Amino acid sequence: MSDPAPPSTCNRLLQALPPADLAELWPQLEPVALNFRDVLQVPEQPMQAVYFVETGMVSMIATLEDGDGAEVGIVGYEGIVGLPLLLDDDQDDLEGLVQMPGTALRMSASTFREMLEQLPSLRRLLNRYALVHHGQVARTGACNGRHHTDDRLVRWLLMAHDRAGVDTFPITHEILGMMLGVRRAGVTVAAGVLQKAGLIRYSGGRITITDRDGLENASCECYGVTRRAHDRLFGLGTGELPYRR
Repeated sequence: MSDPAPPSTCNRLLQALPPADLAELWPQLEPVALNFRDVLQVPEQPMQAVYFVETGMVSMIATLEDGDGAEVGIVGYEGIVGLPLLLDDDQDDLEGLVQMPGTALRMSASTFREMLEQLPSLRRLLNRYALVHHGQVARTGACNGRHHTDDRLVRWLLMAHDRAGVDTFPITHEILGMMLGVRRAGVTVAAGVLQKAGLIRYSGGRITITDRDGLENASCECYGVTRRAHDRLFGLGTGELPYRR
């Protein structure tokens, strides 16, 4: 009798596990919907679960005392929300906010800790992912601090496009302003430049990527740096897209 087919998942981390380890992990995972503006990680509160994102996108947001917030990282179906639990803590000062609806596989915090002990391959893989995600956060900070708004917008659009899996996705100038840490007027100007160049189309709160290659050519180095780090994590060759299905 042939071995049963491995469980089917869109999450890249789960896909990268040895089939036997994924089969052991699978009964502990609960499919859940990710609705727009759902909060998966509440700042400075104990985490009850981790989320292996399957579809959609979660923004990791740093909020200041005056209520302003800025996105410092993105998690899509290459990753997991709840990294502090991997690092022997259960709290963070970042908020995990769903920006694109989708689905995830949820695991309770206590079970996640048990699985880390039982499956060395899971801890090794997630340790590597934590380093890659840390690099993304650091690169986002450098890009937002040093590059012009249009460069930052291009980087964000490419990262969002990878995780959306489709060319058209909903986004407003207000949300983009928060993601990039700039005023809405600055986003409007930058988006207008990209639209005039034929790289995107923006209408009614939805953005369509019309020229992916052109966007990549127009991007600063920051997108490529984070992209190559994910390529290495998942063993992809140069030029392969790690996310889009």
